[in-house]
Amino acid sequence: MFNKVIIVGNLTKDLELKYIQSGTAIGNTGIATTRKFKGGDGSMKEEVLFIDITFFGRTAEVANQYLKKGSKLLVEGRLKLDNWTDQNGGKRSKHSIVVENMTMLDSKGSSDGGGYNQQGGNSYNNPQNNQPPPAQQPAVQNQDKATNNQQNSIPEIDINDDEIPF
Repeated sequence: MFNKVIIVGNLTKDLELKYIQSGTAIGNTGIATTRKFKGGDGSMKEEVLFIDITFFGRTAEVANQYLKKGSKLLVEGRLKLDNWTDQNGGKRSKHSIVVENMTMLDSKGSSDGGGYNQQGGNSYNNPQNNQPPPAQQPAVQNQDKATNNQQNSIPEIDINDDEIPF
């Protein structure tokens, strides 16, 4: 079976970072994405989707360091179904995404479009050191590497800034 999700959107809140007993970092937040379309009556409509996302390990630590509410992000991961019983005894469920790879799409600050993945480090540095991109690197060099990485491993997504709800 194949379970792969790719979504581009903005974070709905700052990352909540926790560490489990084994020392593994877990980060939880949400992502919002929107699409505009023409309805049956010819009027423009907008559909907004909010999804919870979870980061693990070094990816969670990098996300916590570089991302904040409103950050534009591309995430790749797998869809997961969470089930629980509410306070009234009713069965509840929701879908969420477990992030395996992420690409920061903001062009300001230290998140100059860099990518980071759980298995292989980030697109800036040697994959063996798994460190976030140094702030002193020239932005043009970072963007060139991020562009090359995106062309090689991430499908091109045509998204307009007007389509994002933030």
